[in-house]
Amino acid sequence: MSARPDFSSLLERIALALERVNPPALKAENFENAEGFVWEPSQNGFSPVAHINRVPLELLQGIDGQKQLLLDNSRHFAKGYAANNALLWGARGMGKSSLVKAAHGQIINEGLPLKLVEIHREDISSLPRCLAIIGASRHRFIVYCDDLSFDTDDKSYKSLKAVLEGGIEGRPQNVLFYATSNRRHLMPRDMIENERSTAINPAEAVEEKISLSDRFGLWIGFHNCSQNDFFNMIKAYARHFHLEASDEELQAGALEWSMIRGARSGRVAWQFVQDLAGRQQKQLEI
Repeated sequence: MSARPDFSSLLERIALALERVNPPALKAENFENAEGFVWEPSQNGFSPVAHINRVPLELLQGIDGQKQLLLDNSRHFAKGYAANNALLWGARGMGKSSLVKAAHGQIINEGLPLKLVEIHREDISSLPRCLAIIGASRHRFIVYCDDLSFDTDDKSYKSLKAVLEGGIEGRPQNVLFYATSNRRHLMPRDMIENERSTAINPAEAVEEKISLSDRFGLWIGFHNCSQNDFFNMIKAYARHFHLEASDEELQAGALEWSMIRGARSGRVAWQFVQDLAGRQQKQLEI
């Protein structure tokens, strides 16, 4: 008579697989000990950020209109008034993500309570779980995703659409969603064109793709900066950090640096200032 098979190892593997598929149960989160957090979907929790990496709002030059729009929207929300989800889109290096963090810092400096939560692009499908936790909190939150975009086979944009406006639960009243992207419609052009060429109803297919960006009530565009704006960015940084250089020296250095890099932007300006500070043997502390 043959021995009964041992199923213990098989059951153990099944149990481990189920643990990986089913995330840990949602738990109450303590948001009292920090102003900023990073969403950790594998833990169904949040990592507090002791020091948010940001620059003062006044150092962001050449984007005055964009600053005012986002600051007003954020201030209204922090005060408990109606406000819009915001999409900051456009040229690389022009301060989109810096503005989100700087605007949050300004709101905090004004004494208004507001938490900033960062969710990484690759974790966007877990956004409903993130919102389920913070939606139960008494605090108000800006949930922020940097460099948000979707590739051809990525279907997580559909869950984002539902969370922002279209789902049965919708967005919690104590949450705004801010995203930055180089793409106005968050989708690559070839992805939209492919949908148009292969769909039974091309117009409906394209509408499905671009309707995600319509869920953002506030669109804030960023464009390549002029030579004058580029110089003003550098001058503001240099004066703030007490770097030793005249306006003429800064302008000549800025022109040469932008020609070497082949670009002008807030990011390139900051890189020039870091180079200048290094040559003057100084630290830049924000």
